[in-house]
Amino acid sequence: MTDPLTAAFDAAREAFVANEVPVGAAIARNGEIIAVAGNRTLRDKDPTAHAEMLAIRAACAALGSERLVDCDLYVTLEPCAMCAAAISFARIRRLYYAAEDPKGGGVDHGARFFSLKSCHHVPEVYGGLRESEAAELLRAFFQARR
Repeated sequence: MTDPLTAAFDAAREAFVANEVPVGAAIARNGEIIAVAGNRTLRDKDPTAHAEMLAIRAACAALGSERLVDCDLYVTLEPCAMCAAAISFARIRRLYYAAEDPKGGGVDHGARFFSLKSCHHVPEVYGGLRESEAAELLRAFFQARR
């Protein structure tokens, strides 16, 4: 059985092959993966089609609920402010992410969404998991485009 972070990395690699920014996300509940997605902004022509957003939508559909209270999100890159807001609104229990995103991150960088007074729910956050692997994947993607 694949662990959720490995599933997220697999989705990120699939996004890379599809010429999407290689970010992947997986949502698990009680150790069981219920949703996996990679970035699809180009394919879907949708600026909100980030891996986290797609995984949250799929998990909500699978569980028949707008809340993912006892679910954990695993993602290969620190979520942006938009995704951090969705994580909060979905009431995700824990967020695990790989690489930090000093330019576009919204959790430990930039907006720091979970630190805002207007944030209604703050998940437990664990960053830096397999960080060098995620950073190398992103570096390879952008280097190929220069």
